[in-house]
Amino acid sequence: MNVIVSNKYAAMLSNLDIDLIKSINGEFEVDDLISQFTNFFFNKMILDITAIKGYKDISVIQQLSFGFDMNKVILLLDDSDIVNSPKYLSQLVSMGIYNFTRNIDSIPYLIKNPNIYKDVAQYHLLDDVADDEIDSSKKTKEKYKNHLIDDTSTSLSGYGRSTRVIGFKNLTSHAGSTTLIYMLKRQLEANYKVLALELGKNDFMYFNDPDLRSVDVSELESIIKNPSNSYDVILVDVNDDEEAADCSEMLYLIEPTTIKLNKMIRKDRNILARIRLKKLILNRSVLGDSDIKDFEYESKCVVFFNIPNIDDKKDKHRVLDELLNKMGFDRQKTVKDNSGMRLFGIVKE
Repeated sequence: MNVIVSNKYAAMLSNLDIDLIKSINGEFEVDDLISQFTNFFFNKMILDITAIKGYKDISVIQQLSFGFDMNKVILLLDDSDIVNSPKYLSQLVSMGIYNFTRNIDSIPYLIKNPNIYKDVAQYHLLDDVADDEIDSSKKTKEKYKNHLIDDTSTSLSGYGRSTRVIGFKNLTSHAGSTTLIYMLKRQLEANYKVLALELGKNDFMYFNDPDLRSVDVSELESIIKNPSNSYDVILVDVNDDEEAADCSEMLYLIEPTTIKLNKMIRKDRNILARIRLKKLILNRSVLGDSDIKDFEYESKCVVFFNIPNIDDKKDKHRVLDELLNKMGFDRQKTVKDNSGMRLFGIVKE
């Protein structure tokens, strides 16, 4: 069983599909962490570096390495220049800290396949670089570009760039995954580069968007693993594909009307037991807070998010930003709803 210590990236870490025995959130002194976990048995600790007070001072991380077996710690780095500088990364390696990443999707891999020195040797500077030589200048970044971790570089342990691949599947018939993906893509595009795929159908063609693509199931893996892929997010309408193995995350949509729920259960009597630990989204929902509690009690499932009926002709929706924030898209700021698009947008420019 694993432990998560989170702070800035709490929402994203909460989406990890790993065995968990304990999770704490906040900002902690190193001594507090050491005392709290000294006699606590765990397999791996996923440690959000922003949860460590003073983490930009490498001596604080050194203090951490004295108190923990760092082979059992996976350090999730933030995006600050100091933490991602060649000097800082090299000092991590010098202290025997090999399991660090900025790609949350690589954490399950690192749990099962921890790094050894050769996996991070590229970050280890052996040429006695002076402290003041490693700065943020263009010349220095070019010289040490192979020692920097950024969003477009190859991640650790053979993972590709940190593209989030999120699958959507209707559990009740016509629960709205296609339209929801269209709206989420439009909402995300202000802050991320987004591709949307649908498997085995051609409904995306009606949205008149070249980054909404209809593909065969067999094409999915090659698109995701394309080395020239520059997308931050790939949204996948999995339709009838039962596996969706190439999606790192899955969201399951239910339209919570009586007829849709009864049809779902009659089709599969065991479905509620099978989806109990899944991320469920109530879509096109008219349920209030008390209704959702009743739904959770009767179904013995937990609702991840509740989306009411919303107008797909509007450009932005506050509720979708709230969903995206909960999913860990921290660049996404909650906006006011607006109707910036033409009423139907039928005619292409």
